[in-house]
Amino acid sequence: MGDVQGFIKYKKYDFNKESVESRIKHWNEFTIPLPEDELKAQGWIEANPPSFRTGKKIAIVGSGPAGLACADELNKKSHSVTVYEKNEVIGGLLTLGIPNFKLDKNIVQRRVNLMKAEGVEFKTNTEIGKDILLSELLEKYDAIVLSGGAEQPRDLSVEGRNLNGIYFAMEYLTQQNRANMGQTFNGSRISAKDKNVIVIGGGDTGSDCIGTANRQGAKSVTNLELLSKPPIERSNENPWPQWALVERTSTSHEEGCEKIFGVMTKKFTGENGDVKKLHGIELKFGDKDPITGMRPMNQVLGSEFELDADLVLLAMGFTGPVKNKLIGELDIDLDERSNIKTDENRMTNIPGIFAAGDMRRGQSLVVWAINEGREAAKHVDKYITV
Repeated sequence: MGDVQGFIKYKKYDFNKESVESRIKHWNEFTIPLPEDELKAQGWIEANPPSFRTGKKIAIVGSGPAGLACADELNKKSHSVTVYEKNEVIGGLLTLGIPNFKLDKNIVQRRVNLMKAEGVEFKTNTEIGKDILLSELLEKYDAIVLSGGAEQPRDLSVEGRNLNGIYFAMEYLTQQNRANMGQTFNGSRISAKDKNVIVIGGGDTGSDCIGTANRQGAKSVTNLELLSKPPIERSNENPWPQWALVERTSTSHEEGCEKIFGVMTKKFTGENGDVKKLHGIELKFGDKDPITGMRPMNQVLGSEFELDADLVLLAMGFTGPVKNKLIGELDIDLDERSNIKTDENRMTNIPGIFAAGDMRRGQSLVVWAINEGREAAKHVDKYITV
């Protein structure tokens, strides 16, 4: 704040070439987290519960970043907030999805403990739509916010998909996070140790799988990406503020993996029911269609290849919320992308039921989920205080 010279430097940078983080760090190169005693001294991690309660009650379904942000904001408005989580721990993907090497779970737990001290109630091992019907919550609370995330993974419909050793990324990552918490799995442990691992999908989830596989002692890790290799720098056709279509190399990639771009999986083959080979083919993308903006994808004849595969992790994104009784019981409307549909006030077609985060927006970043939760809280507060 108030750094005029820094702002001038910031404005001079070529937005087509650099990420937001790198531009900011040109004039503040080191990001140094404040120690916990300093955070306490500044009041950032000291409980400050409301001095009174409005008498209004809100249920938050899902304790990921959107749900936690929404609960925190509504609690600060002096409403009584209860967060329902189907899993045994609070935090959603922050706790069970993101690996420890990217996010220290003590940071998440510190925030949860702070919210508890400020009066937010948490109920774990409680799946709405199964253990408690959504209609029952609607009778008990003045408003409900659905923030259960976009958990339906995109699958790969090819021959051999049902072989042992092929898993969705989140099956793998959540199990490792639970193992880090001390849980055991009675022989059903998904391990990359001494295995040829193939990760299909080049996004953040794929990167998390790569880092986890390396830490488990994988024999080899190969990352397959459907799209062609992006440029190192932005092209003139991809100006800021569009999402930068540039090659991204995470620390997980740097720790060790082979990246193969522009390929498609054709089938899997195996022995005795276990996957042993991935069969793929190279792709060539044509010119962009002037109307749709899409580039046709063509298989390159004669480019077929095989890769050894003892463990295959599918990290190809998510298609929206899981279609279960939570959504189906009251016939909550979905949009054209299979996410929960809301109006401009974040309310669904059912009065009093709101939605936030990836469940409403579609798969995205944690920062967007936090923003979604805060925005939903504003509209819920307005709705229940009219």
